[in-house]
Amino acid sequence: MEHLLKEKRTVENHKSEKRLYTPLPQQADLVTITYYTDPLCCWSWAFEPEWKKILENFSHAITWRYCMGGLLPGWNNYHDAINSISRPLQMGPMWMHAAELTGVYIQHDIWAKDPPSSSYPACVAVKCAALQSADAGEKYLFLLREACVTKGKNIAKQSVLFETAALLENENKFQFHIELFKQNFLGAEGREAFRKDLQEVKYYGINRFPSLVIKNPSGNAKLLTGFKTYKTVAETLIELLAV
Repeated sequence: MEHLLKEKRTVENHKSEKRLYTPLPQQADLVTITYYTDPLCCWSWAFEPEWKKILENFSHAITWRYCMGGLLPGWNNYHDAINSISRPLQMGPMWMHAAELTGVYIQHDIWAKDPPSSSYPACVAVKCAALQSADAGEKYLFLLREACVTKGKNIAKQSVLFETAALLENENKFQFHIELFKQNFLGAEGREAFRKDLQEVKYYGINRFPSLVIKNPSGNAKLLTGFKTYKTVAETLIELLAV
């Protein structure tokens, strides 16, 4: 799992709100989290509130990076045997289920009105944003998820990807340049970065999203697959920090 340490990012210490657990050691070594996900993954959107709490309460003890999973190459040969999905209309009920189970708002009718043909363009776009900075990549991923899952925008369309990039540029705090983003998206840089992510996903056998690989400096690692609550992830982190 040493390859999972690539592109790691360290965040600054900051005060956190009250924790539900025993305070962490002040000198705790950083734990690394590789977050395998996809912009089109409804369960990753449902996990977003839990993930934000993890970053808020453990930012002094972890580093993290995102790896795009390529959930939907296209519909021609797509078949999700577990959820019995092989065409766009069948994706809607799963999004409804995710919303009902987690209480997170999800606009499932996109799969009837304007279904994305692939998640690959969105994955490439996230990598293009991340080429400028890890923070830009993280924020762009959130904006894409929000656009698709809550507003019904088709993130397989280049126009939507560029529109979302313009929103990021307008925030003026990521030093993000949309022209460079477009250049990387239309060129080879973004595709190459995504290709490396796909290789990593295949190498480690990641086949469900979201998935978290959490590893401590001693080399102990755990894989959390699928939607998890804050409590589950926090307990795993505390366990690995104590080893």
